[in-house]
Amino acid sequence: MTPSPSSPLTPSPSPSPSPSTTVPAHELRARFARALSDLYGEEVPAYTTLVEVSQQVNADVIAERGSDAERLGDLARVTAERHGAIRVGTPEELAQVARVFGAVGMYPTGFYDLREAEPNPVPVVSTAFRPLDGDELARNPFRVFTSLLVPEDRRFFDAGLEDRLRTFLAGRRLFPDELLELADRAEEGGGLAPADADRFIALATASFALSDEPVDRTWYAELEEVSSVAADIGGVTSTHINHLTPRVLDIDALYARMGERGIEMIDRIQGPPRWDGPDVLLRQTSFRALSEPRRFREADGSVGSGTLRVRFGEVEARGIALTRAGRDLYDRALGSGEWESLMPRTERELLARGLAFFRFTAVPEKVAAPVSDDLLTLVDEGLLVAEPIVYEDFLPRSAAGIFSSNLTGQGSVDASRDAAVRDAAWMAEVIGRTVHDPYDLYAAQSEASLERAAQALGLPEGVRTSGV
Repeated sequence: MTPSPSSPLTPSPSPSPSPSTTVPAHELRARFARALSDLYGEEVPAYTTLVEVSQQVNADVIAERGSDAERLGDLARVTAERHGAIRVGTPEELAQVARVFGAVGMYPTGFYDLREAEPNPVPVVSTAFRPLDGDELARNPFRVFTSLLVPEDRRFFDAGLEDRLRTFLAGRRLFPDELLELADRAEEGGGLAPADADRFIALATASFALSDEPVDRTWYAELEEVSSVAADIGGVTSTHINHLTPRVLDIDALYARMGERGIEMIDRIQGPPRWDGPDVLLRQTSFRALSEPRRFREADGSVGSGTLRVRFGEVEARGIALTRAGRDLYDRALGSGEWESLMPRTERELLARGLAFFRFTAVPEKVAAPVSDDLLTLVDEGLLVAEPIVYEDFLPRSAAGIFSSNLTGQGSVDASRDAAVRDAAWMAEVIGRTVHDPYDLYAAQSEASLERAAQALGLPEGVRTSGV
């Protein structure tokens, strides 16, 4: 395909990759994450400040707490870690996004419905593209939270607005054919030849850059009456990085330091409260969306200037992945305001009650017959080491809280009207890919590690986990 006239990029030769010259998926993923980070830092300078402060906080936490601070990921991983967020308008666009991320070993995981969020419902459903395997996550844990507009939902859009929105979205093209062809080749072959890899990274990064094409002011404003997120998706002819998120080891310290640097943060940190027990799931916050200069097309056809506030700088602190039972307890504790009394105060209690996922390693040199086959006994006696598995996914309430804290208006929703049914099965069908269940992924990691550990300890029947 010939590149569009607006692109400074030129095609590169496309030799067939060989094992000795292939750039593998994990390296493509790392390069893609760095390229997007560089791009976003140029577009949103406050993001660079956020990364700098995150790194300072992480260094201080390591200096203060030592190796214990790296229990949920070493400093190299935490420093490199990013999650991004993008928004698309149609199932076809989502399917194309899946192809681009599939090329770098990132697959749809989890289903999030932000249309039920309080106090500000958002007319999108979402998934996160991320690596699935623990080793791949350790290599580069890049994730992209990807939201899809639901114009069929009558609580937000009437039939007339839906029709006009569909027509608008059908007239745009987010990803060039060349990029999609390279993506398919990379996913099929496990990587790309170096020249093709360079081209893929350049094209993919450019696809998520903020466009300078004029925004139709009247159309954008009409969608904004429904939702600022709807306007950001359906009011422009391209997509872009909505936010890019570094990981920090002490999010409360970062929140305070960003304020000291003169950067306005949203009102609160989303997710579980700060306390002296185990860190679980995910805590998130952000600086407020900034006014960015944009060009607008006026009703008379002229082009003028203005600003939009749609992009913000998010930061996250990750904790232990909870089981379904753990998640139920989390929701109950958070909803009731009885966090301190309901949530376990130690990792051992989380393990004993089957509330969190752990990875197990055998210490066979400590074996002195007889060896118990009870999990807690093996852990307590030092024959098994239980390391918490880090939570790699997202919380719909927290995501909606971040979105809502950065909206330019309250939007409108008529709860009495019909909702469009959307779930993980629907999403899997329209993109032609499995939407993976995060709980299944964590359970598989934990069970595989326990099986290996049992074999190392010489337990042919495995380890008893009943009651755990």
